[in-house]
Amino acid sequence: MADEKKEKNLTEELDQNKDQDLSKENANEENQEIDGQSDDLLEQIEDLKNQVLYAKAEAENIRRRSYEEADKTRKFAIEGFSKELLSVKDSLEASLGPDNVHNKTLIDGVELTLKQLNAVFEKFNIAEINPTGEKFDPNEHQAMSMVESKEQESNTVLSVLQKGYKLNDRVIRPAMVSVVKNND
Repeated sequence: MADEKKEKNLTEELDQNKDQDLSKENANEENQEIDGQSDDLLEQIEDLKNQVLYAKAEAENIRRRSYEEADKTRKFAIEGFSKELLSVKDSLEASLGPDNVHNKTLIDGVELTLKQLNAVFEKFNIAEINPTGEKFDPNEHQAMSMVESKEQESNTVLSVLQKGYKLNDRVIRPAMVSVVKNND
């Protein structure tokens, strides 16, 4: 009976050791599984952080672009209006030309109208481009003719056929000019 008891105790101890070994293996497997899950979670957290940073940067870019676009829209909203007024001003200036100096009252009225129109242009940042004697600039001038002259430097504006205009430093109509051409 003592042998049976010993055998029974040994069997129980072996069973307990097997259970402990299985528990350790299960614990190790669970730890490895938890480690794998935590690595996956850390990667997901990193990805989410990057997505938040990209979203913040994109939102900032959109805000900045919207502000710039609104500023441009506000600044150049009267461009069409300005272009329409240019022909009125041209007509007024033509009526003041040396050929139309017969009626003093008419001239005084037109001069007053032109002065008022110039005040409106100044108020809305519409500036004249009158480049007589300046170097030809294709960004602000449109050459209508080339005139040979040995007295003037080449590529100089000899005369202005029609003044140009800028709205807030943007050319809305280039000046139509005659440019000096030298044949040296």
